[in-house]
Amino acid sequence: MEFISTRGNVGKIGFIDAFMMGLANDGGLLVPHQIPAVSAEKLQEWQQLGYQELVFEIFSLYTNGEIPDNELLELIAASYSTFRDPEVTPVRKLKDDLYLLELFHGPTFAFKDIALQFMGQLYTYVATKYNKKIHILGATSGDTGASAIEGVKGKDGIKICILHPHGKVSKVQELQMTTIQEDNVLNLSVDGNFDDCQRMIKELFADLDFKSRHHLAAINSINFVRIMAQTVYYFYAYFQIVKQTGAAVVNFSVPTGNFGDIFAGYLAKRMGLPIGKLILATNENNILERFVLEGIYKPGDFRITYSPSMDIQVASNFERYLYYVLGEDANQVQQLMEQFKAEGQITVSGDMLAQVQTDFGAHGVQGQQCLDTIKHYKEATGYLLDPHSACGVAAADKYADGSSITVSLATAHPAKFNEAIELVGIKQEFPPQISALFEKEQRQTRIDGSLAAVVRELEAFY
Repeated sequence: MEFISTRGNVGKIGFIDAFMMGLANDGGLLVPHQIPAVSAEKLQEWQQLGYQELVFEIFSLYTNGEIPDNELLELIAASYSTFRDPEVTPVRKLKDDLYLLELFHGPTFAFKDIALQFMGQLYTYVATKYNKKIHILGATSGDTGASAIEGVKGKDGIKICILHPHGKVSKVQELQMTTIQEDNVLNLSVDGNFDDCQRMIKELFADLDFKSRHHLAAINSINFVRIMAQTVYYFYAYFQIVKQTGAAVVNFSVPTGNFGDIFAGYLAKRMGLPIGKLILATNENNILERFVLEGIYKPGDFRITYSPSMDIQVASNFERYLYYVLGEDANQVQQLMEQFKAEGQITVSGDMLAQVQTDFGAHGVQGQQCLDTIKHYKEATGYLLDPHSACGVAAADKYADGSSITVSLATAHPAKFNEAIELVGIKQEFPPQISALFEKEQRQTRIDGSLAAVVRELEAFY
């Protein structure tokens, strides 16, 4: 297994080097030189595995043996021992053709914990084993920051700085990040939106001198290990559905803003998992829906919604999918990304658009539909969805055909987004870990939305 850049000027590098590089040094994103193929016989064997055993099998396809098996098993055990459900990502039935994949049983009650608990352990492993200084830099629309901080807070040899858009994350998301008191954590509250934060992160990683001088490491889904870790629960969910229903093919509905979670599903499908349709659920910031339905990838007006973790216009992982839909033509990817930078849009048509529409369905869930979905499912089933999960369920319902089973990803606990839940007239009981946040002191630095302001804070912190 070797890793290369979507833009063709980095490669072929090993697993640890790819993990530490994060964003490819040519500005592209790292992908496997060859996607590993999993046979039907192997899938049959994997059906009997527990979650952590499945993690080991899938990770072993990507790590080249660079981490000895016993050490990889220890990393996996440490990563998932903190989860509140023994299955890690249990599957719940909502109705005959719709199941929920609960991804919020980690320490920060969000799906980002699945990948970031492992990445935190892996960064600690690399810092210790190779005596490396690691400075993690990331942007968050809400959940990534809390999960990343939780994974590395207080760890020797590691510092972490997270940018979040000021006033544009939920109160619980803000508290989860900013009530951490360890000195190796810096929270920057940035005037602007998530796209502004993400753009500055990419600019800093693209400055190779700054990246090297400050030992920068990526925690966002530009880091392929994030994607790799998220493929596991697609396999796990599929196996649970097969055992419960006997279905041969399963659809997945995925709330997404940065295209990372759904790209993990695409990768799982390319590996051989019998996935039918991947349904892309967005909110009013629906650039990805427009791309799937019309072939136009173009940011529109930014909108604040009830599902703030998806309030994203420019999706980091879109370039990875573009690479594959273009037939792994790095030169064409380079040209299209340069065009996007210059003109602000990418357009595909003909056979390429037909392939996109074969791979994906898409539905942009408007605010009232999101709230109505929360209310309907609470009344009909007793299950309380968070607003992001509600977007996934609404999109699944739109594509329901009565003959296939869809697994919709439940990406966060509803307590993280009580603002939306209260609008529906529902009073929920918070888990004690979340209730305790409101009594803690916050620590964050508010800055203007300029790259210069970010650099000043980083120079002082690192």
